[in-house]
Amino acid sequence: MLRFIKDNLATIDGVEIYPVISLVIFITFFTGVLIWALRVDKKRVETLEQIPLSDD
Repeated sequence: MLRFIKDNLATIDGVEIYPVISLVIFITFFTGVLIWALRVDKKRVETLEQIPLSDD
């Protein structure tokens, strides 16, 4: 199965850029989430912590 996929992908021009693009998107997203998590207001975190425990 993997050989079939590799043979098809080898014939596409410029296909080597897609792993690079996906890695950049991955790093950008998780860096953004990390920055948000470090900068978020502590009162908001306390509110979000209580959501699973609320009766509403």
